[in-house]
Amino acid sequence: MEKQTKILQPTAENIELCARALRAGELVAFPTETVYALGAAATDDRAVEKVFEVKGRSRDKALIVAVSDKSRVGDVVKRIPQKARMLMDRFMPGALTLVMDKADCIPSVTTAGGSSVAVRIPDNPVALKLIELAGCPVVVPSANTSDKASPTLASHVLDDLGGRIQYVLDGGASEIGIESTVIDMRVDPPVVLREGGVTVAQIESVIGGVAFKREPSKLSGGYTPNAEVLFAAYFDGMAQSIISRYDELTRRGAQVVIFCLDGNRELYGSRNAYALGKDYKAYAHNLFAALRRADADLYETVIAEGVNPEGIGESLIARLIKLSGGMII
Repeated sequence: MEKQTKILQPTAENIELCARALRAGELVAFPTETVYALGAAATDDRAVEKVFEVKGRSRDKALIVAVSDKSRVGDVVKRIPQKARMLMDRFMPGALTLVMDKADCIPSVTTAGGSSVAVRIPDNPVALKLIELAGCPVVVPSANTSDKASPTLASHVLDDLGGRIQYVLDGGASEIGIESTVIDMRVDPPVVLREGGVTVAQIESVIGGVAFKREPSKLSGGYTPNAEVLFAAYFDGMAQSIISRYDELTRRGAQVVIFCLDGNRELYGSRNAYALGKDYKAYAHNLFAALRRADADLYETVIAEGVNPEGIGESLIARLIKLSGGMII
């Protein structure tokens, strides 16, 4: 029997209601600074199993665990390496997830049978208050089915999970719009497993050099848009390259849309294009919502502008490459 999913404003009373639901083994979606999360008590095997069922997520994909304060990180890990402490001091709360050896209280279903746990502290007051009141660590995968783009609005959550979960706390649009950066702190140098809201350059400014894992990690999601995504390499002639590919595809009868910065929209004339914002931060923030829109508008191909690898652009490039399956023009 389907639940009647309720969208709630994040009042003190409603946050307490959702905290009680988490303690009772229910699922609650709530905002973070990256995307909306699907929360369940991380120490409750059955509640975590529900997360996999609702999302249609493979059980060999570990779930990130969130705590409400740096003092609570020690509750879910066996030890905190020195470099992890340095990153916690600089970036937590924030869009950074650290992988460390798990404490015994974290069940194997949460970690996909592994001995490590991925931990973060969301930089969102609603999320922090909810986790604090729940009184337990909370798993925080994105609040969508695994075949959909990560949700950045409460309405996206309702589109995907309506009737499957108890509550959605509506905190407005997610600030960043792409997931957290994930880094394995059990080795030296630490290994970046996923690039996201905190850039590699920012991390290296605190702890020095890092390594990269090139094959998919156990934390990687399985989302693939309905539309084919092509990623245009960033260079002076990028717009003309996009136009050439767009015109070639439309001559064959394909329905194509371009993702671009606001300032570049006029370069594409009357061609279909979504302007995603004035800068790279806005581009990243609006990317998943634009993919949802492209699927709803039945576009067969998305051509996404490349960006300069500076600041958030570095993480945006990594995300676009993954979405495109490496199909770069």
